Amino acid sequence: QVQLVESGGGLVQAGGSLRLSCAASGRPFSMYAMGWFRQAPGKEREFVAAISRSGVTTYYADSVKGRFSISRDNAKNTVYLQMNSLKPEDTAVYYCAARSLRAPSSNWGDYDDWGQGTQVTVSS
Repeated sequence: QVQLVESGGGLVQAGGSLRLSCAASGRPFSMYAMGWFRQAPGKEREFVAAISRSGVTTYYADSVKGRFSISRDNAKNTVYLQMNSLKPEDTAVYYCAARSLRAPSSNWGDYDDWGQGTQVTVSS
């Protein structure tokens, strides 16, 4: 297992920016493709972004393309989600997830470990 801890959430006005961080420990970070998911009250969990083990390949949900950017620093055992031009519909709890020795996926069930989540609230 790898332990994941998200941070960086908070309250921001529409049009603003936040950077989420997910710090990993317990196993070599470079073993894992990483993903970000989110869940709003009353909604199903949805895919946001994912990144390959090397950081070369990234994927984004259509709803966040051009606004969000996923990156990783394997030396720091951390994956980031830079969120720009935030909208009220981005309000959710954001979770990071790790997938061992596999390509990144948009499916929550493909991942092996998850963080506890961090709340992002975007006001109008």
